[in-house]
Amino acid sequence: GGYRMRVKLLELIGQEPNLLLLDEPTNFLDLESLLALEKFLQNHDGAFMLISHDREFLRRTTEYTVELEEGELTKFPGHIDDYFEQKQQLKELLLAKQENQMTKRRQIEDFVTRFGAKASKAKQAQSKMKQLQKMEAIEIKRLPVKAKIQIPEPAATGKESLVIENATLGYENKTILSKVNLRLLRGSHLGVVGFNGAGKSTLLKSVAGRLPLISGHRELGYKVNLSYFAQHVTDDLDLKSTVLQELQGAADPSVTQQEILNLAASLLFTGDKLQQNIHSLSGGEKSRVALGQILLRKSPLLILDEPTNHLDFDTVEALTVALEEFSGTVVAVSHDRSFLRRIATQVFEIRDGQAQIYPGTYDEYVWSLERGALSQRMADSAVAVTPEAATVENKTSPSTKINYKETTKRLSGEIRDAEKKIRDLEKQISLWTELRLELTDKLLSAQGASAQALAKDLSQVSRDIEAGEELLLTQMELAETLQSDLKAIKSS
Repeated sequence: GGYRMRVKLLELIGQEPNLLLLDEPTNFLDLESLLALEKFLQNHDGAFMLISHDREFLRRTTEYTVELEEGELTKFPGHIDDYFEQKQQLKELLLAKQENQMTKRRQIEDFVTRFGAKASKAKQAQSKMKQLQKMEAIEIKRLPVKAKIQIPEPAATGKESLVIENATLGYENKTILSKVNLRLLRGSHLGVVGFNGAGKSTLLKSVAGRLPLISGHRELGYKVNLSYFAQHVTDDLDLKSTVLQELQGAADPSVTQQEILNLAASLLFTGDKLQQNIHSLSGGEKSRVALGQILLRKSPLLILDEPTNHLDFDTVEALTVALEEFSGTVVAVSHDRSFLRRIATQVFEIRDGQAQIYPGTYDEYVWSLERGALSQRMADSAVAVTPEAATVENKTSPSTKINYKETTKRLSGEIRDAEKKIRDLEKQISLWTELRLELTDKLLSAQGASAQALAKDLSQVSRDIEAGEELLLTQMELAETLQSDLKAIKSS
């Protein structure tokens, strides 16, 4: 899937279009390819419109957000975070205006009731009645139903969920991974990372027991059974069955009919939708049915291979929240950084035919990949370096002379410059933050064109703060590097 998506994207880019229309372009891409696509779009001279449930991808690539809701198309300035912020601000603004209008309406109605029968006040009462009739009602648009997934509590199990020891994984004539050792404790949430073709899906198939080990040992824990969500799991659905029949057929015997209906509702299947045939559903709806089947089995071990593909944004968010709170064990592969960052408590990295726990958080893994650290590690591991060569590489050549006094002076000056920039940026970010609070307060009492202008200013300030914080981080990293270099020079 990842290779096919990359070929398709390269074909489109190779045509050098001035307008790109991309529908979920990040599906199946590994993290390195996703970052490369981000960089291309950030520097692309033409225009593009894209649909994606990947919040981080949208945040980094888009300048505007277009919302399609209840048949209406609305354009919001700014990226996805600005969109959510503006939506909340507009909702609060409308609620405040609605409350003010209701108060005014009650005052007019009270006046008419009290003085309508008095001759001296009759004219004023009639005027108030006309004013009441002309008053337009402020309606708060009904928000669409949001998914809220509730995963049934799995059965109690032993301390360990899964053990794999000294395993070789792959197929009859091809080894994909070797010397794999993995011990999953109950409740652990493992995020699996690696490039396309590295063996992530092979690992998950082997963990799930769908692919026999070439060698080694695999054992599930005491009373542990698992559910496996594959990339093409929707192909296993019976197209002639209804949504309700597919969910009922997959549910654990202990699951009641009401629990099935509750989970179906949390996946936005209610009323007539429950009786709809699978063949008439969209790709995202089929994925929700397949997810429902997995969750209704009450398995204490969930194996999820790209579970967010083809899901809408709200369902991805609901699944993320549900898995964060899930008391069972999870092993997941996903290109969605926001999803994996939040659910994974450990990172399992696949590289060069090996699989091991990454010594850091998911954010640290992404950070190192963005800066090429992992690419360099891969290049280094592919070249045999003798101990002598490594020693030479890490030492100054005897023929190279360093003026320690001048170098120390230069580094000290650069450190002072970096620290000054850090102080200036911190001060500027503080001013922007105060301005954002001020604009937010003004927006609550504004209306019409003034409210729109304030919302736009607020979005710009938010972007300024974000850019300032990124620059601040860069300067802090630079200062740290310079200080490290100065310390090394002095110690030598």
